[in-house]
Amino acid sequence: MTQKPASPRTRKSPEQVRAAVHQAVIDLLCDPEGEDLNIPAIAQRAGVNHTSVYRRWGSLDALLADMVTTRLERDSPLNDTGTLRGDLLAWAEASVASIRTREGRALVRAVVLSMPHSAQAQAGRAQQFQRRMRSIEQIRERATARGENPPPLEQILDQLVAPFYIRAIFGIDPPADGYPELLVDRLLGSGGEGSTG
Repeated sequence: MTQKPASPRTRKSPEQVRAAVHQAVIDLLCDPEGEDLNIPAIAQRAGVNHTSVYRRWGSLDALLADMVTTRLERDSPLNDTGTLRGDLLAWAEASVASIRTREGRALVRAVVLSMPHSAQAQAGRAQQFQRRMRSIEQIRERATARGENPPPLEQILDQLVAPFYIRAIFGIDPPADGYPELLVDRLLGSGGEGSTG
């Protein structure tokens, strides 16, 4: 009996490799019995050669940063609800829903694991996450165009964004009901009430 020749391995396009590697990172971060997070383990899970991963990203930190920013940018812009409060509430509710998912928790872990140490790397990371903050800036711009008075971006980050991610870092899910409303009402009641001017 003759043996069938092995079928040639299907070659992945660069974007297929990127998607497979990103998914492998998520899977490993979500697996409590999984291996340590390192490039050989990620490459094996993704079904690619580890040298390809090193060649494309150079380091685990760079890979994690790329995965995080890619997944965050995948979020579609939120619809205009017609009010500042409505827009902030929609953003907060979407953030809570994301953080409570398997992938959302993995993204938060990836952010923590890949925190840069040098000032230059920190500046690069801040620039990457500026794109994530664009959705909040759009909310502020829409509010201003409607004649509302939105809080400064830093205030929104401190009082609305940070609480979700601080909880996530410590493994504490946001309360299922009422938490977004509580944070938004506190934010708008402390100097950023969104009143028309």
